[in-house]
Amino acid sequence: MSAQPDVYRIALPTGALALAIHDSQFALDDIMGFAARDNAKRGFLFLSKVLGKHWPVRPSMMAAIHQCLAAAVPAMQGPLVFIAMAETAIGLGQGVFEAWLRAHPGQDALFLHTSRYRVGDAGIIEFEEAHSHAPRQFLHLPPGERERALLLGAKALVLVDDEASTGNTFLNLANACRKLNPGLERVHLATITNFMGADATAALTGRFGLPVTLGAPVSGEYTFEAGPLAPSGAKAQRFDPDADRGASAGFGRYGLERPLASPEALAASLAAQVAAADKVLVLGTGEFMHPAYLLGAALERRGVDVVVQSTTRSPILTWGAVSAALSFPDNYGEGVANFLYNVSPGQYDHVFICHETAPNPALFKLAGELDARLFHFLTETHIEEVSEIPVR
Repeated sequence: MSAQPDVYRIALPTGALALAIHDSQFALDDIMGFAARDNAKRGFLFLSKVLGKHWPVRPSMMAAIHQCLAAAVPAMQGPLVFIAMAETAIGLGQGVFEAWLRAHPGQDALFLHTSRYRVGDAGIIEFEEAHSHAPRQFLHLPPGERERALLLGAKALVLVDDEASTGNTFLNLANACRKLNPGLERVHLATITNFMGADATAALTGRFGLPVTLGAPVSGEYTFEAGPLAPSGAKAQRFDPDADRGASAGFGRYGLERPLASPEALAASLAAQVAAADKVLVLGTGEFMHPAYLLGAALERRGVDVVVQSTTRSPILTWGAVSAALSFPDNYGEGVANFLYNVSPGQYDHVFICHETAPNPALFKLAGELDARLFHFLTETHIEEVSEIPVR
């Protein structure tokens, strides 16, 4: 007889959530919490405590999750293309790709992440994340010959997101990729949690029309009954195809065959300025997540008490796993509100903000609220500190 699942029933301000956990490699409270979205399409959030997005996480814990998901990728004929979903799972996907590369040296693979910004004049394919507050997503076609050849000649896709609940976004992206590359033979879905349920997971191959596997350390299924609380209706996406948002092509949007370089020189300099008892937050901005993790990991190796997190455009209520929320302008200039959760001014002795966009008033406002230092990543290792932050 199979073991009975662990069942959780959560009364959210936005409705009633029931979750049955069938299998987990971690204690649930260590891996996730529950939050309420300000989103008419989906009023709940499985808030990851290991992703480095809405919750502060030690880099070593993030690395363990990267290795766990990379180890679950089955042996497949290459080349492999890893694609991370914007914005929440960009850092996760890049970490999984780099962990996989370390375990499979010399094998052909490409990393890309989707984006909600156009970069340069590279072609894009568009697909939809229907339940999202910002549904339009884009995948840039690599302009480099080597990277484009890997994408168009890949035999397998590895699609990475923090959780799977319906599989619809994965299917939309896989279908878009198959139009570019009809030779794709397999898809693997890498997620921290899989809440589609056993029947829906078993049906993935039929839905996708080619063999699909899924690796997740936590699995189960959920139901949600929406309640009467009305969302604010604030816009979370105002896409202008002609606007330059300051997003970079050098960190994954145009494709990478290798790990990003760790900012060791910057880490050494900052570690020397941090006292032994100081608490440090390394903060990524929006889609710019993985370089913040790499800086955090380099600081942790030097003995610094450090956690990593990122800002987000996701509107979440202050409830449950969200104890604090800051709102501030979008540093990409799209004109939508951005947020930082579970961080309060004065909570950390040092806050280092990592950003790809040029210094701007939105970044100055955030830095002023957190008494933070700004670090502009022009490349992986060419990083300039913004020396003067205007006083608000």
